[in-house]
Amino acid sequence: MSNTAEYTPGIAAPIRLRNLTKSFGGGRNAVDSLTLDIEAGQFVTFLGPSGCGKSTSLHMIAGLEKATSGSIEIGGRDVSTLPPQERDIAMVFQSYALYPHYTVRENIAFPLRAKRRKTSKEEIDRRVDYASSVLGLGDLLDRYPRELSGGQRQRVALGRATVRQPAAFLLDEPLSNLDLQLRIETRTELKELHQRLGATMVYVTHDQAEAMVLSDTVVLMRAGVVQQIGSPLDCYNNPANTFVATFLGEPGMNLIPGSVNGHRFEGPAGAVALDRALPACVGEVLLGVRPENLLIGPEGAEGLHAQVHGVEALGSRTLVRLQTGDRTIVASVPPSTTFQAGAAVSVRIAGQEAIRLFRSGDGSAIADEPAAHRAHA
Repeated sequence: MSNTAEYTPGIAAPIRLRNLTKSFGGGRNAVDSLTLDIEAGQFVTFLGPSGCGKSTSLHMIAGLEKATSGSIEIGGRDVSTLPPQERDIAMVFQSYALYPHYTVRENIAFPLRAKRRKTSKEEIDRRVDYASSVLGLGDLLDRYPRELSGGQRQRVALGRATVRQPAAFLLDEPLSNLDLQLRIETRTELKELHQRLGATMVYVTHDQAEAMVLSDTVVLMRAGVVQQIGSPLDCYNNPANTFVATFLGEPGMNLIPGSVNGHRFEGPAGAVALDRALPACVGEVLLGVRPENLLIGPEGAEGLHAQVHGVEALGSRTLVRLQTGDRTIVASVPPSTTFQAGAAVSVRIAGQEAIRLFRSGDGSAIADEPAAHRAHA
């Protein structure tokens, strides 16, 4: 598509990525054939561990990194070869990048004062007033960055992006410099900002809580390759493979090795009844179950055999680490529950919908997963 295709600045724009690849040499692509459709007004998060390619993907969309191959469209324009300033995007970085000798008002207004924009003083004031109102900065406009908290500085950076009225916002781990309480408060403000603006936002983080709270869609990456694209809850409840299963969740999904014999999963700690048999070609499998879907009972009761390995009281819940065969699994139980280390117990799975099965070889989810009718020793 031509770079001169018509588009409307300031209107939330869709983003189309096709086979986007970035290679720095050395035999492995930092991003490998990323294909993604981001609809206008969506909040999409690139999520994954350090070095997975999420920031590189964002930087290619922004034009800060040149793609080795593939294409990028923003608002219907092919921007693959355009410099950042011509892509109609606003970027918010991990560092606030505020001008220390400018007030909050001047920092927010700075993008509009560029000669090429020719924005009137009245329009600048209107946009600054709107952004400061949306972000709760009205009482801080005459202060300098040194007089602000970390959370307030981040809001100023967001305000500076907002006044540009871009086709898309690109945010690269913008909350990582904040302490826990400020991160929680600021991500709530960011979600409200997205809802008010109806803007297209592409966000990068390694923090799964941010991704779960903020996103319409999560793009989960590992070693430059997309592992799963979906809503936060779908990725959590129906992980595409064992990496997604264990990366999402605090702690992640338990994986118990074993095999399927007829309508039974059989592992070293016992067996679980399944609603139907798997094809014989599946072979060895991993049974996946979230910690909150494990129920602990007395020794000898129906369930998998286990021994309490350790207990972590977290206030709102208690994590119980359990030894099952040669594997340690974790159950999340109510905070009032008490267990003694070394105690023998049984473990049941709470409901047939709680089970997921994965192939032992490549870790991929087995389609149309069987569910558990019951667990028994």
